[in-house]
Amino acid sequence: MSFVRRVEAWLLAFSMLALRATCRIKLHNDPRPALKASQTAYVYSILHAHQVSAAIEREKGTAAMVSQSIDGDLLLPGFWVLGIKPIRGSNRAHNQDKGGRSALNELIAHVQGGSPAYIAVDGPRGPRNHIRKGIAVLSRESNATVLNIIAVPTRRWILRKTWDRLQIPKPFCRIDAYFAEPLQPTESETVEEYRRRIQTSLNELEASYDGDEPVQAAALRKAKAARTAD
Repeated sequence: MSFVRRVEAWLLAFSMLALRATCRIKLHNDPRPALKASQTAYVYSILHAHQVSAAIEREKGTAAMVSQSIDGDLLLPGFWVLGIKPIRGSNRAHNQDKGGRSALNELIAHVQGGSPAYIAVDGPRGPRNHIRKGIAVLSRESNATVLNIIAVPTRRWILRKTWDRLQIPKPFCRIDAYFAEPLQPTESETVEEYRRRIQTSLNELEASYDGDEPVQAAALRKAKAARTAD
């Protein structure tokens, strides 16, 4: 990574630290106390749009998959200063494994060791709201409950031209973190069926508490597709 990108990464890290110090988190329907009481492992499932807010709300000892990309390099210092353990890996591209399976194995070991993990589940390049199968595999192989969560700042910047419409909380705002009902795999369903169930739950959660965002993202995808067709 170049010197300029390294400086940008650390500026982002200290900005995230400042946001954590000034933003207030309000939790809604938080199932974690009951899960901890029953010693049930859990993993977080979030959209890329909510990565910054979710990192601010981070739980001690949490690990997160970070893509093997320049964008992933930018996130590393921020995760370090917030106490999140970054595990590098990306989805397959052009039939080449970019470290995704080894990173997933490391996440599984982390969760089995008694600590939570989270994945931004709609992939490093989208499409937004389409969940990859990694979260379903992680849940099944680590015997962990999936916690779908969206983190919605009361005041925010939205990167409207990016595929994920990334949200950045403004200082001194409140971040409302909404949890869906915890999900666990059943013996009869396939990984794909479980993936679809997780996707439906997460997208319904966002539609309930931040409903305009998926609509705007879909409009952006449609406009880009039209330009490509032209």
